Amino acid sequence: MTVGHVVLIGLMGSGKTTVGRKLASAIGRRFVDTDEEVERRTGRTVREIFESDGEPTFRLIEHQTLADTLATPEPLVVAAAGGAVLRDDSRALLVEPHRIVWLRAEPDLLIERVGRRRGHRPLIDDDPDLRLRQLWTERDPIYRSLAGTTVDVTGKSVEGVCSEIVEALA
Repeated sequence: MTVGHVVLIGLMGSGKTTVGRKLASAIGRRFVDTDEEVERRTGRTVREIFESDGEPTFRLIEHQTLADTLATPEPLVVAAAGGAVLRDDSRALLVEPHRIVWLRAEPDLLIERVGRRRGHRPLIDDDPDLRLRQLWTERDPIYRSLAGTTVDVTGKSVEGVCSEIVEALA
């Protein structure tokens, strides 16, 4: 298997949490979702942090959470928040010995999955369809540049995506 953590990156709705839980079970590792970890640490939801403190403060908390998670000596499967790749210092953490896996999904699939169920996703409040397309355009090159492995999730089951990742890690 691999040395370091397996870090799943991608936009909201790409399946990082669902795939991450299944992958962790399949390869015998503990799973950490950085959004969930931010909420656990702060006692507030992502939405609450955005609304009360703003995006820059959230991104700092997100960075600190990612840094602490990746500093864990126990090899983990980590679902990195979709925007965790926006800060230079966060991108600098996503290097060897970690395996960075981009769960790639086209905007139409992301819209289908999350566009109507905004929940804790304050970045898509105003116009989910338009905003998801914008985020995809902005972040696609960043994810591409970081990924050691890319898995297109379109039309694949969670099990199929996990199998593809396990094969790539071998």
